[in-house]
Amino acid sequence: MTESMRNELVGQLKTEVHNNPDLTNLSDEALQELIKTTLEEKFTWARQNSPQAYRELASLNFKEKRLIIDAVFEAIRGLGVLGQIIADAEITEVMINGYADIFVEKSGRLSKLNRHFESQKELETIITKFVSQSGRVVNESEPIVDTHLEDGSRVNVVMPPVALNGPIVTIRRFPKEAMTVQKLIAFGSLTLEVAQVLETLVKAKYNIFVSGGTGSGKTTFLNALSNFIPKDERIITIEDSAELQIKNIQNLVRLETRNAGPDGSGAISIRDLIKSALRMRPDRIVVGEVRGAEALDMLQAMNTGHDGSLSTGHANSTADMLSRLETMVLQGAAGLPLEAIRQQIASAVDIIIHLSRLRDKSRKTMEIVEVLGYDTATRTFTLNPLYEFKETTGSSKDHVVGTLVRTDNPMKNTYKLTTAGFQAKI
Repeated sequence: MTESMRNELVGQLKTEVHNNPDLTNLSDEALQELIKTTLEEKFTWARQNSPQAYRELASLNFKEKRLIIDAVFEAIRGLGVLGQIIADAEITEVMINGYADIFVEKSGRLSKLNRHFESQKELETIITKFVSQSGRVVNESEPIVDTHLEDGSRVNVVMPPVALNGPIVTIRRFPKEAMTVQKLIAFGSLTLEVAQVLETLVKAKYNIFVSGGTGSGKTTFLNALSNFIPKDERIITIEDSAELQIKNIQNLVRLETRNAGPDGSGAISIRDLIKSALRMRPDRIVVGEVRGAEALDMLQAMNTGHDGSLSTGHANSTADMLSRLETMVLQGAAGLPLEAIRQQIASAVDIIIHLSRLRDKSRKTMEIVEVLGYDTATRTFTLNPLYEFKETTGSSKDHVVGTLVRTDNPMKNTYKLTTAGFQAKI
C-alpha cells in the first residue's frame, strides 16, 4: 500500500470513528479497540464489494495495521483528556485550572468535568505538544503564550511560576459553520426588523463597531454582519487569531498577526497589518478586535476612504466603548490632544452595536446607537440611540424575556444612505 493510500485510509477511519456518539466517553483502550474493529469492517466490506480495495488491504502486515491504528488514535486522542474534550462539538469553552480541575462551557452553562489529567507532567507534555506545533515556546522564562489548535480554537496558556495552581489553559472554540443573521434571529438576539436595518447600514457602508464584554458574542455577531457585505467588494480581514468566517466574498484577503520568536524578533502586530492593508486597495477593512494602539490606524482608515469598515472592542456600554477608544488611541499617539482624538473618533465611527451576556447566560443585542459627533462645549459625544433592549413580562431571575425596541429617535446621519441609493429613513 502506497503512502498516499495509507494516509487516505487513516483519514477514512478517523472520520468513521469520530461519528461514534460515545467517542468522548471511551477509554484509550476502548478507542483502540474501536479503531481496530472499524478497520476490520473495512476488510469485510472490501471482500464483499471491491476486489481491488481488498487486495490493497490484504497487503498490510501486522506491523502496518498497528501503525495505521496508532495513527488514527493519535489523530483523535493525541491530546489526551483534552483531545476527548474537544471531540465534543457542543463545548464552546474549556478552562483547565491545573491538571485536576477542568471546567467547560456547554450551551451557555459552565460546569466542572469529572475527568482530569493523570498528573501535572502529563498536562505539561500536552501543552508543549500543541504549542510547539504552532512554532511557539512556553517555559519558565516565557510562561505566557497565545496560540491556537489545529481546528482553529484560540488558546491561552499560563505556566508556573506565574500560575500558582499549575498550568492554566483556556480554550475558546468556534463553530464550524459561520454564524448567520437568521440564526441570531432564531436565538432571539435580533428581530427581523433590526436585521433588515443592519443589512441596509452595512450595504450603505456605515462604519460599525460591535462592543461587549468577554463572551458576549462580538466575533459571532461580526461574522453575521459580514454576510451583508456586497460580494463584488475587496475585503481585508485582520485578526490576532483567525476566527472570522466570511463567506461568498471572492476578493478576500485574510491577515493574521505573528508573535515574536524565541529571540524576541519577528513580531507582526495588528497595527503593522492595518498599515499594510491600506496599500492593498481594500474596499473595507474588517479588524477582528481592536485592543491597543492600532485603534488610531483603524480610525484613520475609516476616515480616509474606507467606509464600511467593521471591528469589535471590549466594553461595558456604548459610552465605555468610546472612552476605551480614546485610551487605545493615546497608546499609539500620546502627544495628540484629547479633543482631537475625540473628534476623530466621532468622525470615523457611525454606529455602535452593544452586546451583553445577561444573568441567564443568554447573549443579547442591548443597544444600537448612532454616533452623531463630538460637542466641544460640553466635551461629550453626541449619541442617538436607535434601538434599546427592553425586558418584558415573563422575565425572572433565571430567565430573561425581552426584545430590541425602536426608540422615537429618527436616524440623523442619512448621507451614506442616500448616496448608496437607499431610502433616507431608518
